[in-house]
Amino acid sequence: MLDRLYMPFLALAALAAIALALVWPQGLGDRSPGPFGSTPVQQTPAMKAAMDRETQSSERRLKQARDAVRDLQDKALSPRQ
Repeated sequence: MLDRLYMPFLALAALAAIALALVWPQGLGDRSPGPFGSTPVQQTPAMKAAMDRETQSSERRLKQARDAVRDLQDKALSPRQ
């Protein structure tokens, strides 16, 4: 391809990629700048509460599993009468 056609096309593609990056939603991270974007899903109060509930539930299950293993180890290592 000729350079005089390729280079302007490449510059236009680069500008289009930059423009798209400025307005495209940022997903679950921080807000997009300016008038674009909205509050990310993971930063809404309802989602934060759901994530906290899931974390507490997971920690509770993990504690129960550790307690069960500890009880089994205690029974296995305790002297039998």
